[in-house]
Amino acid sequence: MTDTFTEPRLTARNLELERGERLLFTGLGFDAAPGTLVRLAGANGTGKTSLLRLLTGLMQPDAGEVLYKGASIAKLREDYARDLVYIGHMNGVKDDLSAVENVRIAARMGNIIAPETALVDALSRVGLADFTDHLTGELSQGQRRRVALARLFVSTSKPVWILDEPFVALDAASVCNLAQTIADHARAGGIVIYTTHQECDIPIEPEHMMTVDVSAFAPGRVRKPAAQGEGSHA
Repeated sequence: MTDTFTEPRLTARNLELERGERLLFTGLGFDAAPGTLVRLAGANGTGKTSLLRLLTGLMQPDAGEVLYKGASIAKLREDYARDLVYIGHMNGVKDDLSAVENVRIAARMGNIIAPETALVDALSRVGLADFTDHLTGELSQGQRRRVALARLFVSTSKPVWILDEPFVALDAASVCNLAQTIADHARAGGIVIYTTHQECDIPIEPEHMMTVDVSAFAPGRVRKPAAQGEGSHA
Protein backbone atom coordinates (compact mmCIF):
# COMPACT_ATOMS: atom_id res chain seq x y z
CA MET A 1 0.00 0.00 0.00
CA THR A 2 1.34 3.41 -0.95
CA ASP A 3 1.76 5.97 1.82
CA THR A 4 0.09 9.37 1.50
CA PHE A 5 2.30 12.46 1.67
CA THR A 6 1.32 16.09 2.10
CA GLU A 7 4.57 17.92 2.88
CA PRO A 8 7.38 17.09 0.45
CA ARG A 9 8.50 19.92 -1.81
CA LEU A 10 11.79 19.97 -3.65
CA THR A 11 13.12 23.19 -5.13
CA ALA A 12 16.20 23.78 -7.25
CA ARG A 13 17.20 27.44 -7.11
CA ASN A 14 19.67 28.98 -9.60
CA LEU A 15 21.90 25.92 -9.77
CA GLU A 16 25.24 26.15 -11.51
CA LEU A 17 27.67 23.29 -12.04
CA GLU A 18 31.12 23.09 -13.60
CA ARG A 19 32.76 19.74 -14.35
CA GLY A 20 36.25 19.41 -15.75
CA GLU A 21 36.53 23.15 -16.38
CA ARG A 22 33.33 23.02 -18.41
CA LEU A 23 30.23 24.86 -17.26
CA LEU A 24 27.36 22.40 -17.74
CA PHE A 25 24.47 24.61 -16.70
CA THR A 26 23.76 27.84 -14.91
CA GLY A 27 20.62 29.43 -13.47
CA LEU A 28 18.82 26.08 -13.44
CA GLY A 29 15.71 25.99 -11.32
CA PHE A 30 12.37 24.29 -10.81
CA ASP A 31 9.86 23.77 -8.02
CA ALA A 32 8.37 20.30 -7.49
CA ALA A 33 5.29 20.38 -5.27
CA PRO A 34 3.89 17.28 -3.57
CA GLY A 35 2.58 14.84 -6.16
CA THR A 36 4.88 15.97 -8.99
CA LEU A 37 6.61 13.77 -11.55
CA VAL A 38 9.69 15.52 -12.98
CA ARG A 39 11.48 14.24 -16.06
CA LEU A 40 14.92 15.67 -16.75
CA ALA A 41 15.40 15.98 -20.50
CA GLY A 42 18.34 16.99 -22.67
CA ALA A 43 21.03 15.49 -24.86
CA ASN A 44 23.84 13.34 -23.52
CA GLY A 45 26.49 15.41 -21.81
CA THR A 46 24.18 18.20 -20.70
CA GLY A 47 24.47 17.23 -17.05
CA LYS A 48 21.30 15.28 -16.25
CA THR A 49 23.04 12.66 -14.10
CA SER A 50 25.10 15.35 -12.39
CA LEU A 51 21.91 17.25 -11.64
CA LEU A 52 20.39 14.14 -10.07
CA ARG A 53 23.42 13.88 -7.80
CA LEU A 54 23.04 17.53 -6.83
CA LEU A 55 19.42 16.85 -5.94
CA THR A 56 20.45 13.97 -3.68
CA GLY A 57 23.15 15.98 -1.91
CA LEU A 58 25.92 13.65 -3.12
CA MET A 59 27.42 16.58 -5.03
CA GLN A 60 27.45 20.29 -4.25
CA PRO A 61 26.64 22.98 -6.83
CA ASP A 62 29.09 25.72 -7.67
CA ALA A 63 26.25 28.17 -7.16
CA GLY A 64 22.61 28.00 -6.08
CA GLU A 65 20.97 25.56 -3.70
CA VAL A 66 18.52 22.70 -3.39
CA LEU A 67 15.72 23.10 -0.86
CA TYR A 68 13.53 20.44 0.74
CA LYS A 69 10.45 21.70 2.54
CA GLY A 70 11.98 25.16 2.31
CA ALA A 71 15.31 24.27 3.95
CA SER A 72 18.69 23.64 2.31
CA ILE A 73 19.44 19.93 1.91
CA ALA A 74 23.05 20.76 2.79
CA LYS A 75 21.81 21.66 6.26
CA LEU A 76 19.15 18.97 6.56
CA ARG A 77 21.54 16.12 5.70
CA GLU A 78 20.24 13.03 7.56
CA ASP A 79 16.69 14.34 7.75
CA TYR A 80 16.56 14.65 3.97
CA ALA A 81 18.36 11.34 3.46
CA ARG A 82 15.66 9.57 5.50
CA ASP A 83 13.01 10.78 3.04
CA LEU A 84 14.99 9.90 -0.09
CA VAL A 85 15.45 6.90 -2.35
CA TYR A 86 18.17 7.28 -4.98
CA ILE A 87 18.92 4.72 -7.67
CA GLY A 88 21.79 5.88 -9.87
CA HIS A 89 23.84 4.30 -12.65
CA MET A 90 25.69 2.11 -10.16
CA ASN A 91 23.45 -0.69 -8.98
CA GLY A 92 24.84 -0.84 -5.44
CA VAL A 93 24.22 -4.57 -5.05
CA LYS A 94 26.52 -7.08 -3.35
CA ASP A 95 27.58 -10.06 -5.44
CA ASP A 96 27.93 -12.43 -2.49
CA LEU A 97 24.32 -11.94 -1.38
CA SER A 98 21.18 -13.32 -2.95
CA ALA A 99 18.75 -11.09 -4.77
CA VAL A 100 16.29 -11.11 -1.88
CA GLU A 101 19.05 -10.45 0.66
CA ASN A 102 20.16 -7.41 -1.34
CA VAL A 103 16.66 -5.97 -1.34
CA ARG A 104 16.27 -6.69 2.38
CA ILE A 105 19.53 -4.94 3.27
CA ALA A 106 18.80 -1.95 1.04
CA ALA A 107 15.41 -1.59 2.71
CA ARG A 108 16.90 -1.81 6.21
CA MET A 109 19.51 0.82 5.32
CA GLY A 110 16.55 3.06 4.61
CA ASN A 111 14.96 2.13 7.96
CA ILE A 112 12.35 0.00 6.22
CA ILE A 113 11.49 -3.38 7.72
CA ALA A 114 9.68 -5.33 5.01
CA PRO A 115 8.24 -8.84 5.41
CA GLU A 116 9.68 -11.61 3.30
CA THR A 117 6.55 -11.72 1.15
CA ALA A 118 7.01 -8.03 0.25
CA LEU A 119 10.63 -8.61 -0.73
CA VAL A 120 9.73 -11.55 -2.96
CA ASP A 121 6.87 -9.60 -4.51
CA ALA A 122 9.21 -6.68 -5.25
CA LEU A 123 11.55 -8.99 -7.15
CA SER A 124 8.63 -10.58 -8.96
CA ARG A 125 7.49 -7.18 -10.18
CA VAL A 126 10.81 -6.62 -11.91
CA GLY A 127 10.75 -10.06 -13.54
CA LEU A 128 12.99 -11.91 -11.06
CA ALA A 129 10.48 -14.27 -9.46
CA ASP A 130 12.69 -17.26 -10.37
CA PHE A 131 15.91 -15.67 -9.13
CA THR A 132 15.13 -14.54 -5.58
CA ASP A 133 17.63 -16.96 -3.98
CA HIS A 134 20.32 -16.68 -6.67
CA LEU A 135 23.55 -14.96 -5.72
CA THR A 136 23.57 -11.56 -7.38
CA GLY A 137 27.08 -12.21 -8.70
CA GLU A 138 25.62 -15.03 -10.80
CA LEU A 139 23.11 -12.73 -12.49
CA SER A 140 23.51 -10.75 -15.69
CA GLN A 141 24.07 -7.00 -15.61
CA GLY A 142 20.45 -6.46 -16.60
CA GLN A 143 19.23 -8.71 -13.80
CA ARG A 144 21.50 -6.94 -11.31
CA ARG A 145 19.90 -3.68 -12.36
CA ARG A 146 16.49 -5.19 -11.68
CA VAL A 147 17.58 -6.20 -8.18
CA ALA A 148 18.46 -2.56 -7.52
CA LEU A 149 15.12 -1.35 -8.89
CA ALA A 150 13.17 -3.87 -6.80
CA ARG A 151 14.01 -1.66 -3.83
CA LEU A 152 11.43 0.88 -5.03
CA PHE A 153 8.56 -1.53 -4.49
CA VAL A 154 9.31 -1.66 -0.75
CA SER A 155 10.08 2.07 -0.47
CA THR A 156 6.65 3.63 -0.83
CA SER A 157 7.12 5.28 2.58
CA LYS A 158 9.92 7.47 1.21
CA PRO A 159 8.51 10.75 -0.18
CA VAL A 160 11.26 11.55 -2.70
CA TRP A 161 12.44 9.16 -5.41
CA ILE A 162 15.39 10.19 -7.63
CA LEU A 163 16.00 7.71 -10.44
CA ASP A 164 18.62 7.58 -13.19
CA GLU A 165 17.36 5.60 -16.20
CA PRO A 166 15.01 3.38 -14.17
CA PHE A 167 13.49 1.60 -17.19
CA VAL A 168 16.76 0.25 -18.60
CA ALA A 169 16.99 -3.57 -18.77
CA LEU A 170 13.34 -4.15 -17.90
CA ASP A 171 10.97 -6.29 -19.94
CA ALA A 172 7.60 -4.91 -21.02
CA ALA A 173 5.71 -6.25 -17.99
CA SER A 174 8.29 -4.87 -15.55
CA VAL A 175 8.23 -1.48 -17.30
CA CYS A 176 4.45 -1.36 -16.82
CA ASN A 177 4.77 -2.36 -13.15
CA LEU A 178 7.38 0.30 -12.49
CA ALA A 179 5.51 2.99 -14.42
CA GLN A 180 2.37 2.26 -12.42
CA THR A 181 4.29 2.30 -9.14
CA ILE A 182 5.84 5.68 -10.02
CA ALA A 183 2.39 7.05 -10.89
CA ASP A 184 0.92 5.72 -7.64
CA HIS A 185 3.74 7.29 -5.67
CA ALA A 186 3.12 10.70 -7.23
CA ARG A 187 -0.66 10.41 -6.75
CA ALA A 188 -0.02 9.77 -3.05
CA GLY A 189 1.83 13.09 -2.86
CA GLY A 190 5.37 11.84 -3.41
CA ILE A 191 7.90 13.45 -5.73
CA VAL A 192 9.65 11.44 -8.46
CA ILE A 193 12.53 12.93 -10.45
CA TYR A 194 13.98 10.77 -13.20
CA THR A 195 15.87 10.55 -16.46
CA THR A 196 15.13 8.15 -19.30
CA HIS A 197 16.00 7.68 -22.95
CA GLN A 198 13.11 5.26 -23.41
CA GLU A 199 9.61 6.07 -24.53
CA CYS A 200 7.50 5.10 -21.55
CA ASP A 201 4.01 6.24 -20.69
CA ILE A 202 3.52 6.84 -16.98
CA PRO A 203 -0.22 6.78 -16.21
CA ILE A 204 -0.65 10.08 -14.40
CA GLU A 205 -2.54 13.27 -15.17
CA PRO A 206 -0.57 15.81 -17.28
CA GLU A 207 -0.99 18.52 -14.67
CA HIS A 208 1.17 16.46 -12.30
CA MET A 209 4.01 16.13 -14.81
CA MET A 210 6.89 18.50 -15.39
CA THR A 211 9.73 18.39 -17.91
CA VAL A 212 12.98 20.19 -17.12
CA ASP A 213 15.19 20.56 -20.19
CA VAL A 214 18.68 20.70 -18.69
CA SER A 215 20.21 21.77 -22.02
CA ALA A 216 18.10 24.95 -21.88
CA PHE A 217 20.31 26.09 -18.99
CA ALA A 218 23.59 25.63 -20.83
CA PRO A 219 25.73 28.79 -20.94
CA GLY A 220 24.44 31.22 -23.54
CA ARG A 221 21.05 29.56 -23.93
CA VAL A 222 17.81 31.45 -23.36
CA ARG A 223 16.25 30.33 -20.09
CA LYS A 224 13.02 28.40 -20.32
CA PRO A 225 10.69 27.61 -17.43
CA ALA A 226 9.92 23.99 -16.61
CA ALA A 227 7.12 22.80 -18.86
CA GLN A 228 3.95 21.47 -17.26
CA GLY A 229 1.79 18.82 -18.84
CA GLU A 230 4.22 17.60 -21.50
CA GLY A 231 3.77 14.00 -20.49
CA SER A 232 6.62 11.57 -19.86
CA HIS A 233 8.51 12.19 -23.08
CA ALA A 234 11.26 14.67 -23.73
